[in-house]
Amino acid sequence: MTELSREYGEGLYFLCVEENLAQQALEELTTLKDLFRENPDFCRLVSNHSLSKQERVEILDKALRGQVHLYVLNFLKILCERGIISEFEGCVEAFRTFYNRDNRVVEAVVTTSVSLDDSQRAQLLEKLRGMTGKQIQLIEKVDPAVVGGVLLEMEGKRYDNTLRHRLSQMRQVLTSES
Repeated sequence: MTELSREYGEGLYFLCVEENLAQQALEELTTLKDLFRENPDFCRLVSNHSLSKQERVEILDKALRGQVHLYVLNFLKILCERGIISEFEGCVEAFRTFYNRDNRVVEAVVTTSVSLDDSQRAQLLEKLRGMTGKQIQLIEKVDPAVVGGVLLEMEGKRYDNTLRHRLSQMRQVLTSES
């Protein structure tokens, strides 16, 4: 995240907090981020400097008016007018960082070899809430290379309870005692 995206994301966040719109805005920003990733041609279009600023802003307006809150739409228009729409993802990241901090939310990325079932997910969430005392935003990833166990990344820390890691630890203990 650049300093510019942090400043813009922070500005939008505090505006939304004042208007009690932070959660709605975060949901809309996240959806837009995903949509923009899925439709890179749209992003190229609103970044195309062969179109006037007014034309690019009108494209955003026609595509998104009535679909997102006016603050979110106007935010995108400002980024477009200033030629920094490429900073959008960083702005969303900054917005989420401030939101999570103020709402005691921790993002936890869990990687397993197969998808968690509802019971496993509930148990994991309960354990993580107990560890942190915070709400958990669980991001699940499936990686067949994770053979048995769970790989968890949370609050800048990595908790590796995979079979591969445990075997590696056993190997280290056995080779160090020789």
